Amino acid sequence: MQPKIELKPNQTILFIGDSITGADRSMAPYRPFGFGFVNFIANNLLAKYPELNLNIANTGIAANTVRNLKARWKEDCFAHKPNILNVLIGINDLWRRFGGKDWLPDAVYLEEYEDTYRQLLLQAKQQCSCQLILNEPFMFCDDLENQMFKELRGYIDVVHKLAKEFDAVLVPLQSMVDEKIKQVRSDKWSDDFVHPFVWAHAWISQRWFEVTNL
Repeated sequence: MQPKIELKPNQTILFIGDSITGADRSMAPYRPFGFGFVNFIANNLLAKYPELNLNIANTGIAANTVRNLKARWKEDCFAHKPNILNVLIGINDLWRRFGGKDWLPDAVYLEEYEDTYRQLLLQAKQQCSCQLILNEPFMFCDDLENQMFKELRGYIDVVHKLAKEFDAVLVPLQSMVDEKIKQVRSDKWSDDFVHPFVWAHAWISQRWFEVTNL
């Protein structure tokens, strides 16, 4: 059974991760939430609970790995003092292994991914006593022989392990994509298996609300 997320007046909800979270949030047309799933979630929360005066922030940065999150955790997590922290990270950690020799030094393998992710969550709980929402990293892929897709399962397993360890809400995005992609082929979701089209961001936000019951 999933933990229950409790919303209270004046809470801060922070979304942190890579470009899927950031979604060009620094560009004028998309400030402050970006054009992606955070935008859909944030504005729906603000519209549904205007009386709560929620503060919602997005600190996603393109190309980030969990190693990058570690380097900016104080500034982009602790400084916001989140009551609810949503993390989506991992696809770049893996993708760097498949982008050629120039990308390889930035790859984060499973042991480092798990150890660093755990350290960040532990610090967040200690510093902010926040409720946690962890999202499976995902690919829009229906090719079971795709090597990157096969390797992704290890990163997803880490997120499951950490969600259980930290009593976090788990948003099983890859599992949900796996089910829906049987009906909607991969190129309808993304042109690179990773970055969702805008409708797919909206779809992700719907799944997020289903899981969190907010």
